[in-house]
Amino acid sequence: MDFTRLTIAQVRKKLDRKEISSVELTKAYLERIGKLDRKLNAYITVTEKEALHTAKKADEKIAQGDASPLLGIPFSAKDMYLTKGIRTTAGSKVLENYIPQYSATVLEKMEHAGAVLVGKNNQDAWAHGASGEHSDFGPTKNPWNLAYIPGGSSSGPAVSVAADLASFAIATDTGGSIRQPASLCGITGLKPTYGRVSRYGVVAMASSFDTMGHFTRSVEDSALILSVTAGYDEHDATSSEKPVPHYASELKKNIKGLKIGMPKEYFTSGLDSNVSKTVKTAMHKLEELGAEIIPISLPHTQYGVGVYYILQTAEVSSNLARYDGIRYGNNRETFGDEAKRRIMLGTFVLAHGYYDAYYKRAMKIRTLIRQDFDIAFRKVDAIACPVSPTPAWKIGEKVSDPLAMYLADIFTVTANIAGIPGLAIPAGFAMGMPVGMQLLGPQFSEDILFRIGHQYQLTTDWHTRKPDLPV
Repeated sequence: MDFTRLTIAQVRKKLDRKEISSVELTKAYLERIGKLDRKLNAYITVTEKEALHTAKKADEKIAQGDASPLLGIPFSAKDMYLTKGIRTTAGSKVLENYIPQYSATVLEKMEHAGAVLVGKNNQDAWAHGASGEHSDFGPTKNPWNLAYIPGGSSSGPAVSVAADLASFAIATDTGGSIRQPASLCGITGLKPTYGRVSRYGVVAMASSFDTMGHFTRSVEDSALILSVTAGYDEHDATSSEKPVPHYASELKKNIKGLKIGMPKEYFTSGLDSNVSKTVKTAMHKLEELGAEIIPISLPHTQYGVGVYYILQTAEVSSNLARYDGIRYGNNRETFGDEAKRRIMLGTFVLAHGYYDAYYKRAMKIRTLIRQDFDIAFRKVDAIACPVSPTPAWKIGEKVSDPLAMYLADIFTVTANIAGIPGLAIPAGFAMGMPVGMQLLGPQFSEDILFRIGHQYQLTTDWHTRKPDLPV
């Protein structure tokens, strides 16, 4: 049996029954990375020595009867997460040789849980991108078709899970950077509520939008991971003190009687017809499971991309100001074109004479978008909609057209603007490439999204489909 293809829940049983050891499992993943990653470019750094050491310690704990959910499970991390003693680049040559002195809170929680870090994943530099093509270490390729993009900015983490190069991966979602590549790679991706998971120790992209989430093979696995990563952190003033539910217990509940909204603004002329058909078919399946689909309106959706790219670039220009070649890494000449573009845009919208016209107005519309969701969630328990307006596109197809690339985020940015959770789950295929459905809920409603997503996956097999990658 190829244990690298199993979900966390499945391999947990194998480990506890001593049918495989964590060292054996970790070696299997490392071997697969060695054979396949030259084609996929999902990793910037592979941590073989550290991984085998952690796996050995995990086996010792398992032998003593420790059955913690993530103990001995190999995972990868987007290279935005600081890892003590292990190179962290944020996908940029500016930090090509940067070795952090401490680890992000999420990494510390993973270490405490006994999970095994096998490597740091490739990404769009500074998390600026929707395709994985803006990495200073070369583009990541979609395992379903190597000529196509996997989505971004969390390209490497998504591919590492889709291609069975890691059991799960932690990543960041600022405007759709987990949900969009999850959809385009045919896996499950969670963007939690803003503040649900600590941002401490993660390279900041846009601080009021950045959300720490993860990629998995199933909703059940996603619930297991959030139970570990969620919670208050004294190092992050934006983290919530709200108690963390027992997410796994919610999975068993059916969805009969739940009201799920279908926003008309997400099914517009810009949506690929094949994607629309796939998502509507998935929503019909939710109806068969007992949910009620209710038409709703989110009237300010049309302003989402504009608002996001004004506010996000303003925060980017501030956050990247620290990388001046004196305190961290190489000098500013090392910044790529997309980073320079966002620094200039952000500086412009914050400049005297333009602040009121752009930044201040965008902040007002941000409030209206939040109110749209508040009003909608008085009528429905969750919202179902597309993740991306199209399936994955060919590498190089949009790289010279920044506006076309930005519009790829049209259905995801509003969740970050409002700070609500979003769950992307595989829903089918269009033109041979995966398509995902997005579930959105009120703040801190991850339990409801898991419940809906899990029940959907119990009756469909889209999440079990694998790309054909000969080793």
